[in-house]
Amino acid sequence: MHEWAGTNWGRLLAGMGLLWAIGWGAAQAAPVSVAQASAVEAGTGREGRIVVTDVLGRQVEIKLPVRRIILEEARQAYAVAMLEDAHPFGRIVGWGGDLEQADPATYAQYLKVFPEIREIPVLGRLADASFNLERAVALRPDVLFLNMETARIADDARYLETLDSLGIPVVYVDFRHHPERNTEPSLRLFGDILGQRARTEDFIAFRARERARVTERLAQADVPQPRVFIERMGGFAEECCYSFGDENMGHYVEMAGGHNLAAEVLPGTFGQLSPEQVLAMSPDVVLVTSADWSAFRPDGDWIPVGPGADAVRARQALARYLDKSAYSGSPAVAQRRFYAIWHQFYNSPYDFVAVQQLAKWLHPALFEDMDVDETFRTLHARFLPVPYAPGYFAALEGEHDHAR
Repeated sequence: MHEWAGTNWGRLLAGMGLLWAIGWGAAQAAPVSVAQASAVEAGTGREGRIVVTDVLGRQVEIKLPVRRIILEEARQAYAVAMLEDAHPFGRIVGWGGDLEQADPATYAQYLKVFPEIREIPVLGRLADASFNLERAVALRPDVLFLNMETARIADDARYLETLDSLGIPVVYVDFRHHPERNTEPSLRLFGDILGQRARTEDFIAFRARERARVTERLAQADVPQPRVFIERMGGFAEECCYSFGDENMGHYVEMAGGHNLAAEVLPGTFGQLSPEQVLAMSPDVVLVTSADWSAFRPDGDWIPVGPGADAVRARQALARYLDKSAYSGSPAVAQRRFYAIWHQFYNSPYDFVAVQQLAKWLHPALFEDMDVDETFRTLHARFLPVPYAPGYFAALEGEHDHAR
């Protein structure tokens, strides 16, 4: 039974009725265009409304200025922190617990500079039915941001209907399922709602230029495509072999001049293959997306890549993958072409950094002069409120036998 069934649901509705009675949903000023509203900053006292279209095509009307937001997935802060450089958490009044659990190194980075994030209420997640809607409503958000994949759960539980009755707008964003299509629209949603459109456009232009450094060079080169198998979330689960289809990291491999083997059999963004299927593919390259997942599997075979990761530990963890039965006898094992990459590139606007590093691994001669650390360092210096800390990548093969 859903957690909001029975008495909890009745108590929630009663509380919501009280909130409505005291004027939560009272009518406000007439809407203005996104272009006009983009100049409105929180705290200016200027009031109005904008209408935005989220990644599901829903038109959502939002009162300005927006001072209080909830991130149902805390990792949406990867985007918010980039747009709200000086006070990246100033408007976040609630979020999920996933940043601290799934990306503890990044959480620790931000905690060191912004210790107040420890006090942000953790509301749970829709995906595992732990989201505390009653508490979220009590925080009086101006906007609730949800990930696209939660839409069916939210609809089934009638969350949107309830929140709409209280005048709490819900906006869907997506950096995970269809990032090629939805990353820029999602960034613009955050930018327009937070009054940071100019900064958003600066980042989008920066991202496009950095991606083009790879795609334009490859378009002019005649190089073979290494056959790549991506092991998704390595060490998170005991079973093999989770991977990416033709989207997300699978698409990044193709952008970087590789051939994503799993796309031959996986019809969507995510999926799972059997060890026997992978063995038959005999990949030239194995790419493992991983991170410090001690919160989920303390003894798992995860690879601790991420900000400030220990290079020796990361390489030692990656070396264990050489012995996996799924890769036995493959060219990847023979040539030690095993690489590990920070898993959260799959869920953030920083995807172009991953594309550059993949290109450098897959075509080292062609991209010998590309300094991926410098790209990521520049991103931090221009757009993020914490310093760059190397450690997002690890490799076993040849001259790339290092972690950064």
